[in-house]
Amino acid sequence: MLIDTHCHLDAPEFDADRPAVIERARQAGVRGIVVPAVMRANFEVVRDLAHATPGVCYALGIHPLYVDRAGDDDLDALDAALAAARDDPKLVAIGEIGLDFFVPGVNTPELRARQEQFYARQLDLAQRHRLPVLLHVRRSQDTLLKHLRRRPPIGGIAHAFNGSFQQAEQFIAQGFALGMGGAMTFERALQIRRLAAELPVEALVLETDAPDIPPAWLGRGPDGRPRPVRNEPAETAGIARILAGLRGLDTAALTARCAANARRVLPRLARVLGEADGA
Repeated sequence: MLIDTHCHLDAPEFDADRPAVIERARQAGVRGIVVPAVMRANFEVVRDLAHATPGVCYALGIHPLYVDRAGDDDLDALDAALAAARDDPKLVAIGEIGLDFFVPGVNTPELRARQEQFYARQLDLAQRHRLPVLLHVRRSQDTLLKHLRRRPPIGGIAHAFNGSFQQAEQFIAQGFALGMGGAMTFERALQIRRLAAELPVEALVLETDAPDIPPAWLGRGPDGRPRPVRNEPAETAGIARILAGLRGLDTAALTARCAANARRVLPRLARVLGEADGA
């Protein structure tokens, strides 16, 4: 079973053909898709999408790149939404949350401080509601870890991980799996490919981050230069093949292992995927 543990299926890039995108994913063997929110305005959107689609589940959170447009009361709204969905098996995590110290324009001292404020508050909500988290990790590994160490283990997935081997081990020790997606498929991505090949297989999950981070076979033109193209959850199958090749494993075995890892770090997935299998 293929599980895309991070896919923005609600994004406007899919508005024209979302049912076809979902069907292509299903035909490729993808049986589970996790759709994280990024701001208060799409909490209801991702929830409704999950409930309308077998095998799709959701997370609620405020993305670090959106904190500059979020009000402080958005965190109260998140708390209320999580409480209202307490018994909803399709709510599997709090996310997408985290820190981004890379993107120009959000890397000012003021916005860094606001990102940390929102991140810390959402970790507290994860503890209160007993949910794992989906972490946005971009040039912020050590600060993310600092906040995690201040709390009992929360666990979840460090999405699109691209840190050092030592940082990876520290996230794993905190109960996280690491998301491996399209960036890993580029031969020049030496650090990510080393992590994918050498970290314990029990620490890895598959993801696309669609419509973003397209894999190598989509993200380059015939001349080898980058080109803008939409990623899709169906590409989870190709990403799994690349990861299996890097590890010298049979693709089916690697896929099964990654699916088991996803179920472990996102415990509510098991019920969602059981319902999808029976659909």
